[in-house]
Parts: sequence; C-alpha cells; structure tokens
Amino acid sequence: MGKLAVALIVSSWAIPVSIVVNRIVTAPYMDEIFHIPQAQQYCKGNFLSWDPMITTPPGLYYLSLAHVASFFPGVYAVEGVSSQYFEWCSVSILRSTNVVLAVLCSVLIYDIITCVRPALGERKATFLSVVLALYPLHWFFTFLYYTDVASLTMVLAMYLACLKKKYFFSALLGAFSVFTRQTNIVWVVFVACSGVIDITSPLIKETEIVDLSSGDDTIEVVSNYHAATAGNMRRRRKFNDAVESDKTPVLVRNASVIINSTGFLDEIRTICLKSWLMKWRILLSFTPFLMVLVAFVAFVRWNGSVVLGAKEAHTVSPHFAQLMYFSLISALAAAPLHFSLSHCVALFWWSWKKGTLSFCQWLIALAAGFLSVHLFSIAHPYLLADNRHYTFYLWRKVVNAHQLGKYFLVPFYIYSWFSIFRTLVRPRVWVLAYFLATAAVLVPAPLIELRYYTLPFFFLMLHSSISYRSLMLMGLVYTAINAFTMTMFLFRPFQWSHEPGLQRFIW
Repeated sequence: MGKLAVALIVSSWAIPVSIVVNRIVTAPYMDEIFHIPQAQQYCKGNFLSWDPMITTPPGLYYLSLAHVASFFPGVYAVEGVSSQYFEWCSVSILRSTNVVLAVLCSVLIYDIITCVRPALGERKATFLSVVLALYPLHWFFTFLYYTDVASLTMVLAMYLACLKKKYFFSALLGAFSVFTRQTNIVWVVFVACSGVIDITSPLIKETEIVDLSSGDDTIEVVSNYHAATAGNMRRRRKFNDAVESDKTPVLVRNASVIINSTGFLDEIRTICLKSWLMKWRILLSFTPFLMVLVAFVAFVRWNGSVVLGAKEAHTVSPHFAQLMYFSLISALAAAPLHFSLSHCVALFWWSWKKGTLSFCQWLIALAAGFLSVHLFSIAHPYLLADNRHYTFYLWRKVVNAHQLGKYFLVPFYIYSWFSIFRTLVRPRVWVLAYFLATAAVLVPAPLIELRYYTLPFFFLMLHSSISYRSLMLMGLVYTAINAFTMTMFLFRPFQWSHEPGLQRFIW
C-alpha cells in the first residue's frame, strides 16, 4: 500500500475509460471546442493566437505541450519533424493530459494525508486517496479537456510544498495554478495563511478523531502538541482524561468529537502575538506568495477583469446562495459522515449543551441562509437555457420545483455547514480561513457549476475524520454515480432542433 498502489489503482480505471471515451466521442465537446483548437494552435507554435471566448489562462495548454513532448523527446531538434508536432496534438492525446494529471493528483492526495494526519495509517490513507479520486465531479472531467483536473493538481501540489515548508517552491506552484485558473489566487492566499497558522499555532498539531457515525465503540487517538502557553497548559490538564500528549496512544469510548483546547479568541491572540515575534521569519518565508498576489492584482488592473474572454457572461455578482448550494452538495457527497443518525444526534446534542449561545448561532445562520437565497440567488441565462447540464434539472426539479422550494432547503444548508465545521480536524482559525476562501471563490460566480465546488470539497475531505465504513459507502456511491453519468454521456445522446450534431449530458 502507498503511493504506488494509489497510482496503479487510479490508472487501472482511468486508462480504460479514457480509451472508451475517445473512441465514442471523437470530436471536441462543450468547452473543448474552445480549449482543444487553442491548444493545437500552441502545438503549431502560434503562441500569440488566442480565442476571445476562452476565459482561463493558457496553463493547461503548456502542460499539454510538455505532455506531448514527453512522448516525442527532442522533437524540435530533428529537422522537419517539428511541422508534424501539430498532428500529434490530437483530441485523444490532449485529453490524456488530464488522465496523467489525475493519477498525479491522487498521489499528491496521499502525500498530503500522510503529512497532515500521520496517525491515520498507510492503509487508510491509500483508501481515502482512492475514494477521493472517484469523486464524481473530479472523475468525470478526467476524461475531457477541461482545466479542472490541472487546477486541482497544481493547487494540491502547492499545498503539499507548503506543508513541507518549501515556501518558495509552493509559491511557484501557486503562480502556475493561477496561470491555469485565475480563481486559484484565493487558494494561494489560503495556503499562505495555512502556513502561517501552522508556524504560529500552539494548538494540537494532529489529532485523529472519529465521529459517532463511524459506528466504532472504541477508537485510538494519537496526538502531538505544539509548545503551549501557560494558559493552554492549564486547560490541557482538564483534557488529560481524554487525550495524552507526546504521541501516547489512548482509547476513548463513545467519543463524538475531541475539540481543540483553547478558545477561538485565544487562538487569534496567540497567533497574532507569535506572528509579531516571528515577523522576519514569516516575511522571508511568505514574501513569494505576496509577490504572486501583487502580480495578480496588476494583471486584473491591466485586463479590466478577472476573466480573459467572454467578460460580459462572467461578470462578478454577489451570489451568496452559492455557499448554501456548496454546503449541501458537499455534505451529500460525504453523506455517510454527515447524515448518519448518530452524527445528527451528536451534533444536536452538542448544540443543546451549548445552550443560548448555540441557539443564537443557529438563528443567525438561518437568517443569513434565508437572506442569501431570497436576495442573492442568481439564475444565470446559461443555467436556464442549457439542458445538457445536470444543474439545469436540479434547478428546475429541486430548487425551483415550488415557489417556496428554495426556502425549504435553507435548514439543510445550515445543518450542512454546522456539520462541516464540526468534522474538520483543524484549529478554528484555519476553519475560518477555509470558509472565507470558499466564499471568495464561489460568491462572485454568477453561474452554478458544480465543478467549481471540487477544490473546497477536497480541502474539506483532506481534513475531516471519517471511518472505513463511511469511506466504503462513499466509494460505492461514487462508483454508481460515475457509472450512471458516463453511461448517459456516452450512450444517451440527443439532438437539438436548432443545432446540428449530437448533444450529451454532462455535469
């Protein structure tokens, strides 16, 4: 088990499915009609050519050039061969870029898991990596020439480098992730903040926790503490019955959640104090990230927009309802964790014990949810007109099925966010940074595209505690969804009366 096992397992389905897709769908489809011709222009050496309908930078095309060149090393060194380079940039070869990246991505996931949660064990880390590689919104676009897989891979590579304290290399990968998709600038800032939190936080470095939804009566907890302040040490003594420090294994019975031992304000105060005391080290380590941010701001000022092309269809809009949709979709994607009876009972029991404070939190969250869907819910023209996307049917049959339908879903949105917050095994400052990063990515997007949720979902799952049984159920559900969506895509095409050619169902 390990990285090699993850790579082999993911390759075992990625390569055969890719072959089937390329044999049936031979021509570019949907957004590929823009990306593939543009990549082929780069294959010809026409680097100044640009399709004004493309909204993202050319990072994926350069990755494809490197991918094609790896098959034909030294191609430009042979006289007369470079003119044939374009012929090798076929639809199937360009799509195979994402297949290779998907395998690499699964290995990165494994490395991140073993880095942030070493107590998890090699076998469970392998299992979790494979299940995440099956995540439907990531799995489906592995076989098409979209930027999603490349974007996810570069962001995870940046995060892994930051976890290993290779900050300059991490910032370099972050710059290339922005060169693949502009919104990744948010994750560059998030990763930098995460690095600062890891350096300065006095909290538990790694704690493996298991929710009651796991069905385990007895769990093993392995903890490793940073040096703590005197105040933390006093709180820690109250915690000794549940957790022992210095990596001492203990057994905890019927534990719902083991929480960090300091208050939220204590975390912020300590991090700010340590940041000031370590300001020169932090400045030296994270200046490369700041340079990437400054360069991006300069680009937006020069370009007049975040997107490159089709600016009128991708204007920034306050779409706060996106946060609601994301929470429920993500919770459903990990339903064995978030919607098991034991987890629901544990969450509401925790809320009950918090008393008035918890009641106020739920009340404010519900009010914010209702305001979001009432005032900041956007029905983009693309969403209403394009029946090739599953979101078209979700919007009509679920969200907008009834005049009051969108309001009925608000309690489920809020429950999902509370459940997400409770399952994240990170300091609360990190959780706040994660929420703000997710909001910064999703709220400005007027179009509901479920694939936009992939990156925040992966960060969520990488830092959530989940049992073998839940992972097994998730893997089975993901496999069933993938089989359904790929069958619909390949074998259930349909036609539009106003446009020639076959249309296919897609996420």
